[in-house]
Amino acid sequence: MKNIAITTFLFCFALQVFSQVSSDYAVRVSASYTVSPATITLQWPANPNAIQYIIYKKAKEESNWGAAYATLLPDAISYTDTDVQIDSSYEYKIYCSNTTGVNAFGYILTAIQLHNTDYRGACLLLVDTTITSGMENELFRLMEDISGDGWSVMRKNVARDQSPDFIRTVIKNAAIENPELQCVFLFGHVPVLYSGNFNPDGHPEHLGAWPADAIYGDLDAAYTDETIDNTIASRPENWNIPGDGKLDQTSLISKVELQIARVDLSNMPSFAQSEEVLLKNYLNADHAFRNGDITVIERALIDDNFGAFSGEAFASSGWRNFAPMFGAENTFELDYFTTLQNENYEWSYGCGGGWYQGAGGVGSTTDFAADTVKTIFTMMFGSYFGDWDATDDFLRAPLASGITLTNCWAGRPHWQFHHMVLGENIGYSTRLSQNNTSLYVANIFPHTVHIALMGDPTLRMHIVKPSTEIIATISTTIPNAIDIDYSPSTDVSVIGYHVYRSTTQFGKYERLTESVIN
Repeated sequence: MKNIAITTFLFCFALQVFSQVSSDYAVRVSASYTVSPATITLQWPANPNAIQYIIYKKAKEESNWGAAYATLLPDAISYTDTDVQIDSSYEYKIYCSNTTGVNAFGYILTAIQLHNTDYRGACLLLVDTTITSGMENELFRLMEDISGDGWSVMRKNVARDQSPDFIRTVIKNAAIENPELQCVFLFGHVPVLYSGNFNPDGHPEHLGAWPADAIYGDLDAAYTDETIDNTIASRPENWNIPGDGKLDQTSLISKVELQIARVDLSNMPSFAQSEEVLLKNYLNADHAFRNGDITVIERALIDDNFGAFSGEAFASSGWRNFAPMFGAENTFELDYFTTLQNENYEWSYGCGGGWYQGAGGVGSTTDFAADTVKTIFTMMFGSYFGDWDATDDFLRAPLASGITLTNCWAGRPHWQFHHMVLGENIGYSTRLSQNNTSLYVANIFPHTVHIALMGDPTLRMHIVKPSTEIIATISTTIPNAIDIDYSPSTDVSVIGYHVYRSTTQFGKYERLTESVIN
């Protein structure tokens, strides 16, 4: 008899709820500050059902919240912290208990005049050789863009018919070659690793192995392919039997060390363009966004077709993250496609009853093929399409359409993007979400192998137009010196410039200037 571990669960849990909506599960916190005296003020919308608010505070990299930092009365809508310093970051958690039995959480990372990050580590660009010949110029430009944002860049080419085990070896060897490796960007149809015996969307015929890019980022754990024997899934790709190259583990064995994400636009027949053209279009949009050539309005949209869903509140991933980014007043409940076809929102979230090519109330892959939506970062949730290695899969579809550059299956578990407010790249948030078990509210299926980002992991939210026409010449006035001339950025937010130098084009750049050149 086959050993089949049944992990399905009922969609309707026996929880008492009181006509809640998903936003009730989020404390929509944002922040402001003063320099002299140094203060940080947290603020959030009033909750008429609140019993009390408890605030926790920690350093960014600390792994627990510790004791409560402050306890506030139920009518509180703000808190001012005076125990702060300029050029230091602080992370806060706000917990609100209320009379309806709902536990609401909010998180924010904030600071006063925090200095820029000079170096983010090494990034490995792992490219599918099937598509390299037609876009070498675009790939080289991508490496320049990533390098220009504070990374050293390594590139390796791999064949799409290699085994996932081979890809794991390539990544592990790259980490040995460069101990500063932090990020892996899979570009093209880099072999898909499957693992586990579960169905996080709850459908019995979807029980089995799911795509597991997160394991590529887990460098030191020994995963096995020996015990799971399950062929009940309707999609053969989900079948998992001993020795088939699909791994046994459903949960990640240890903490993921590397940020990892992919852009894979293979097997998308609803789009008229070829895979190569779709990938080239993505790289053009990626470059345009990084250089400030795409209009971005700092606001967010939520299209929630599930609601509270017996306490899971999938769309709270949107409410909880968007308030620190834009303020609670700049997050709007609107229809996904009809709004984003005409209006620009930097972030968006959509969820509804799903299938591989769509989500009810949100749209479908054919919608993305027919129209361009005006959103850069998006999150989605619904049945089936979280298993993203399928024909015309809805999770990958936004990346093949227009200017959308990232997407993830957010709800089981929730994702944490609030670090991006203070300049972190989205790969940082991906690794944080994969490794989270109890530090942040997670819902079900935390720290499991299916948690994955579609898109460029090095992208950040806040774009500044770069300076241009940079010219280096041998100085005629100072011996053994180089004169560097450049045209200033046209971005009105620029306060000055730093100069960096490296001995190789895609190596580590060291800052030469002690203070900004204005």
